[in-house]
Amino acid sequence: MFNTHDISRDACQLFGEQASCGYDWWWHSFTAHHAQTGEPRAFFIEFFLCNPASGGDAPVFGQLPENRARHIPPSYLMVKCGAWGTGAAQLHRFFGWNETQVGWGVPFSVEAADCFLTETRTHGSVCVTPEQALAHPEWMCESGSMRWDLTIDKQIAFNVGYGASEPMRDMQAFEMFWHAEGMKTAFSGEIWWNGEQYLVTPETSFGYADKNWGRDFTSPWVWISSCDLTSELTGKRLMNSVFDIGGGRPKVGPVALPRKLLSAFWYEGTPYEFNFSKPWTHTHTSFDCHETDTQIVWHVEQTNRHERMVTDLTCEKADMLLVNYEAPNGEKRHNRLWNGGNGRGTVELWHGSTQIDRIHVEHAGCEYGEYDPE
Repeated sequence: MFNTHDISRDACQLFGEQASCGYDWWWHSFTAHHAQTGEPRAFFIEFFLCNPASGGDAPVFGQLPENRARHIPPSYLMVKCGAWGTGAAQLHRFFGWNETQVGWGVPFSVEAADCFLTETRTHGSVCVTPEQALAHPEWMCESGSMRWDLTIDKQIAFNVGYGASEPMRDMQAFEMFWHAEGMKTAFSGEIWWNGEQYLVTPETSFGYADKNWGRDFTSPWVWISSCDLTSELTGKRLMNSVFDIGGGRPKVGPVALPRKLLSAFWYEGTPYEFNFSKPWTHTHTSFDCHETDTQIVWHVEQTNRHERMVTDLTCEKADMLLVNYEAPNGEKRHNRLWNGGNGRGTVELWHGSTQIDRIHVEHAGCEYGEYDPE
């Protein structure tokens, strides 16, 4: 069953070839409320590690023109954080590997200056002035400030199974791995965003936590997840439910597989899984993701031997960010990677010809992008 916690998959994976050409990141997204007005706002925090084998006292930026000309790859810890909605921004703070302490065991830990992350806690701060953002395009971010202190309670997992098992991790078989230890996560604590305080409570955080690692990214890049769900058949909030969809075009070694997605829906304690890496389930997927002038649109249909899941989601571009990453080889091919935390829509669950439920979705984390044409 996919709701199987395995924090060994959350351990840092930058060994072997991935130490010299690899990344490993831990992603967290959630909703907080303004301490005075109660206004909700969606935030994200990510710790992104890249190429430790070439690390040193200072971060190495792959997008610096002189490094691009000499094919010098990036090497750093990047602490990425930000908010969606009006005034959305992504903020980046970089550390050299000699400034960074990584706990390579289980549970993992990452620490640099006041920035810290482990399975159950994170705190830190990032501040980028407008002058710095303008002077340092290699930082790939906007300006602003954010400080946080949060506890993390990962409640429901999406364990993708053998595809990210220890043998596959040791072989570094896939170009991009995925594990969602907390596809439903309760966060608590506080955020200071551009000097204003936001409070995070478990019941309204609608939180998510996962990790990706590997040698490169996927294209297309698709992700949708939410635990803010309401049955349209009964009108009841689904308090023990969450779904997660991710993937694109996975690569096993040099071989690119056709467009594929993995998904799981924990529906009030009943698991529904659509996982192409489990061939005995006879999973089939079709999806269409595209841009309009004002929105990003996702339509995903998946079937297995007995069930069907149909997901329709939109997110307003005005609520989203074009998030920035450079690959471990120094290339930056994702330049329209739309990322948001306020997606909304519906999910239909079917068993044969019987509809189990039609679910209204709010506060969905969502992502879509494809590589720039070569």
